[in-house]
Amino acid sequence: MSSKRDYGQFCGLAGALNVIGERWTLLVVRELLIGPARFTELLDNLPGMGPNLLTERLRALADLVIVAQQPVPGDGRARQYALTEVGEQLRRPVLSLARWGLQFLSEEDSAGASRATWGFLAVQAMVCQEAVPGLSEVYEFRVADQVFTIAVRDGRVTFGRGRVRAPDLTLECDTDTFIRIGARMMSPYHAVATGAVRMTGTPEAAQRITRLLGLA
Repeated sequence: MSSKRDYGQFCGLAGALNVIGERWTLLVVRELLIGPARFTELLDNLPGMGPNLLTERLRALADLVIVAQQPVPGDGRARQYALTEVGEQLRRPVLSLARWGLQFLSEEDSAGASRATWGFLAVQAMVCQEAVPGLSEVYEFRVADQVFTIAVRDGRVTFGRGRVRAPDLTLECDTDTFIRIGARMMSPYHAVATGAVRMTGTPEAAQRITRLLGLA
C-alpha cells in the first residue's frame, strides 16, 4: 500500500479514500458484497479491468484485512475471495452511495455493461426504511437469470437470493429494465403496462413495494 496515493490529511474521509479511493476498488467491493467470488468470476463481472490490476487491488484490500481468501465449498483446492468483518462494514455506505448515484445514470450509460446480480444490491440500496409496511410480506424479483427477495417482517427488512415458496408478489424483467426503473428513467407503472415487467400478485402488494423502494 506504500506506493498508492495518500491524501496526507488527518480526516476520516481522507482515511477512507486512502483505502478505497483508487479506481476499481469500490467495484471490487461491490462484487464481494453480493457474495464470495473466485478471481475469474470477479474478472468476468468487471469488464475493462485487467487481471494484473485486479490482483493488485485484491492484494491491497487483503493487506488491510478488508478481503480474505477462503476455500470454495465442495472444491478443496479452489479459493475464493470474501469480505471480512471489516469489509462488511462498507455495506451501508456503499449502498447509500449506489442509491445516490442512480440519479446520475443516463441513456449514454445504458450502453455500458450491466449484470443481473447488481440488481441484488440495487434493491437493498433503494429501500426506504420509513416506508416499511406494517405487515409481513415477501417480494420476489426475477431479473434475467437471477432471483432475489425482499422480506418484511415485524417492521424489519431482510434480503435473500433464490426463489421462495409462495411470495406475495413476483416481478420479472430484464436487467436493463430493472436499472431504468431504479434510476427513474422508466416508471414501474409504465413498465407493467407495456409488458416490460411481468407481475404476479395483488395491486395492493405492488403499491407497497413501490413505496418501499421509493418509486411511488
